[in-house]
Amino acid sequence: MAQSAPTDSALDRITDLVREERQLYRRGDMSDTDRARLEELEVELDQCWDLLRQRDAKQEFGMNPDTAKVRPKSVVEDYEQ
Repeated sequence: MAQSAPTDSALDRITDLVREERQLYRRGDMSDTDRARLEELEVELDQCWDLLRQRDAKQEFGMNPDTAKVRPKSVVEDYEQ
């Protein structure tokens, strides 16, 4: 099941990012550095989720999910949640 490794890696990365995001929110008053990091985390989370959706779609339609690529911030930030 070689195709699960990139998915597992993406899910592990999401878990790490969410953990860091929660730590920042728990602090309460955030510094400018904390707020900037939070914005970076949000973008990276959006990119990870987008990558997983791409992989799922490619696999569903008989394509190689390993060809999915991380899309730039300008693309993933325009998605509606």
